[in-house]
Amino acid sequence: MKRIYVGNLPYNATEDDIRALFAQYGTVQSVSILTDRETGQPRGFGFVEMNEGANDAIAALDQKDYGGRNLRVNIARPREEGGPKRRW
Repeated sequence: MKRIYVGNLPYNATEDDIRALFAQYGTVQSVSILTDRETGQPRGFGFVEMNEGANDAIAALDQKDYGGRNLRVNIARPREEGGPKRRW
């Protein structure tokens, strides 16, 4: 299974919207859109997990206009363990 980073999402995008977008390329196992802990508002990025079709989805959707924003789509990097947490 591949974990895909999806950045520059429109703030009104839902997990169902993203699932439907990626389902055109293969079976979507899960979708998560991250939210701010304090406000609960979407942070503009999330992750999609897919088996087959992940590479096709990345190739087709990276830099694609979606909701007026150009998506950034690539293989998610593993999270670094034990390092300092960034606060923006």
